[in-house]
Amino acid sequence: MPDTPDDLEFHAVTKRFGEVTAVSGIDLAVPKGAFLAILGPSGCGKTTCLRMIGGFEQPSEGTVRIGGVTVNGVPAHRRPVNMVFQHYGLFPHLDVTRNVAYGLKQRRPRIAGAEIGRRVDEALEMVRLSGFGRRRVHEMSGGQQQRVALARAIVNRPRILLLDEPLAALDRKLRSEMQIELLTLQRDLGITFILVTHDQEEALSMADLVCVMSAGFIRQIGSPQEVYDRPADLFVADFVGKINRMDGFVENGVLRLTEGTVLPLPEAVASGRATAAIRPEAIRLRRADGAGTGLRGTATHRIFLGSFAEYAVEVPGLDPFLVTADRRGLDAAALVEPGEAVMLDFDPSSLKIFPADT
Repeated sequence: MPDTPDDLEFHAVTKRFGEVTAVSGIDLAVPKGAFLAILGPSGCGKTTCLRMIGGFEQPSEGTVRIGGVTVNGVPAHRRPVNMVFQHYGLFPHLDVTRNVAYGLKQRRPRIAGAEIGRRVDEALEMVRLSGFGRRRVHEMSGGQQQRVALARAIVNRPRILLLDEPLAALDRKLRSEMQIELLTLQRDLGITFILVTHDQEEALSMADLVCVMSAGFIRQIGSPQEVYDRPADLFVADFVGKINRMDGFVENGVLRLTEGTVLPLPEAVASGRATAAIRPEAIRLRRADGAGTGLRGTATHRIFLGSFAEYAVEVPGLDPFLVTADRRGLDAAALVEPGEAVMLDFDPSSLKIFPADT
């Protein structure tokens, strides 16, 4: 294959299913060895993109390249790509060794049996399943089955490994463990991973590159920190993490909220109707004592989450606020109780301002 800095490229790719356009004119470049997460709500086109990379669908328009080679029309089994599906797709009548070896045995020209055995053992060792070769799939836990599916994918030594919401069927604790194992595996293999998920936390914690999609379009591509801290538009801000929204009007360097509060803006923003977004952790909640400036409201709910708590706060004239408060270093008396009057303080530089029409 030609030497290229990118393992995957989409050039003006569109995919239609009859009259429905699932993906619309997108461009995408994924560097060698990257861990890309394609993130978005159901129906945004992320799975269609994954299937076009894998060869299970072909683009209606545009070009897909893997390692610099155009793969339009190339069937799935002839691409240097393997996929791990959400429900694993393991063969229940085969043991672990034969599940992992299945793809190698279909290769032409044939691979010698000794080489197949060596590569299967190597793959099982990488996913920490050495000694499980004779085990039946139904005798294994969900996490172990997930590792078998990974071993079956990496044994073929793909250029790109595709992950279609592979952790969705696991419980929360096991998901966290498998996230770490996937990151370790990706680092050890040094190959490109492309993960499709609707789970924002999963995408931000695992990927070094995040692609946010909506309605068949890419809304933003960047590092997890860029996407979270500097969202390209209100959709990205609202979908990736949690935000509080405040509608108002920008004029002469201030944002005048609908209920009358005037907030100074840290940088020049075009005049007109706008929505301000602020993360729950950027707001400081304190008991209302009659002093200082801020938004005055009433705490209506408190959700205990271990080292921090989330508060719902009603502010007259505005939508309800969600505030994250760190509990470390506080005694029980310092916690705000539902029903108490509170003040919400924040640095105006924490506000992200978006025109109302975005």
